[in-house]
Amino acid sequence: MVIIVKTIDRFLGSLLCDFLGLFRKHKGLYNQKIDKILVIQLWGIGETILTLPAIEALRKKFTSAKIDVLATSRNKDVYFSNKIITNTISIKLNPFSISKFMLKNFKKYDLVIDMEEYLNISALISFFVGRKRIGYSHNSRAKLYTNKVRYNDRQHASQTFLDLVNALGIAYDIEKLPRLSCSRNDKNIVNKFLKNKGIKANDFVVCVAPGAAESAKSRMWPCERYAELCDEIIIRNNAKIIFVGNLDEDELITSIQKIMEDKNRTINAGGKITLTQLFYLIGRCDLFIGNDAGPMHIAAAQGIKTIGLFGPNLPVRFGPYGKGNIGLYKGDNCKFSPCINVHKGEIPDCLYPRNSNDYQKCMKNISVDDVLRELEKIV
Repeated sequence: MVIIVKTIDRFLGSLLCDFLGLFRKHKGLYNQKIDKILVIQLWGIGETILTLPAIEALRKKFTSAKIDVLATSRNKDVYFSNKIITNTISIKLNPFSISKFMLKNFKKYDLVIDMEEYLNISALISFFVGRKRIGYSHNSRAKLYTNKVRYNDRQHASQTFLDLVNALGIAYDIEKLPRLSCSRNDKNIVNKFLKNKGIKANDFVVCVAPGAAESAKSRMWPCERYAELCDEIIIRNNAKIIFVGNLDEDELITSIQKIMEDKNRTINAGGKITLTQLFYLIGRCDLFIGNDAGPMHIAAAQGIKTIGLFGPNLPVRFGPYGKGNIGLYKGDNCKFSPCINVHKGEIPDCLYPRNSNDYQKCMKNISVDDVLRELEKIV
């Protein structure tokens, strides 16, 4: 489904952007009064978390404005109970839901900030619902914005999202990511879950996320290395391990547990809790280790010591943000790394054949000892 949506967006979306770009009017922001703002972010959980500092900067500038966020069911919970946001609006990525939103909100917003790096559909929505529109300057989608910002892929993505609001003359420094919220009921459910699994208040708990979103499974470190790493952490730190992931990753987690020597000190939470409950569960842990994926950014936002494993992408762009957190990258052995360039729409599985020894070459170059050495720096 993800591939279908992105394929349609790439080809049909580009044609629509080229056509509608002929009708763009009123360049520049001028000094108009801004009372209604829409922020668009439709896709990844990790990227959505990294938009939060930019939205905070908007609120600092426009203290009394209405700030809505347009999201999907996939990522909307990142904005749950966020007091700086007026409304979180969820749409489905199909023609009916998108058209309904655009017709209902035609030119309703004084300003739209499109925080999608590549999708054309977000630019099309911006064009129909916003009088002024800020987005990135690459590809056909840029023709629909009144103000364009260059995408800088040599800095952290949180700063690149901030570059969009810098176009409004806003200066804002990021020290740490905003903490993610959950309900009281979420906390009660997680606390009960952990109690039933034998987790005590004085336990040293390590959260491990061995999966990755379906768009690029090549980001995953090999299962056998996760198993070896977790066994070693249990021995060295008298730790308990909580594996997290979505329902589809339950089998992956089970396969790791099966080859561990001390699986009795592990818990499989894959698919057993909601996203907002995951926010709280990760916040209850002492350490997080995982691939370049959403849970890693959740851990960084919750203030947990975090180690992220990188190969197809660069930690300078998407590393776990925050003082002391580590983005471990050893992809220099691969001529293709970084092969993931989100802003270019490049999210391949791996550019080496699956049946070759070079498949996931960059991730396989990270050894268990490499991770343990990094762990010693922060524990």
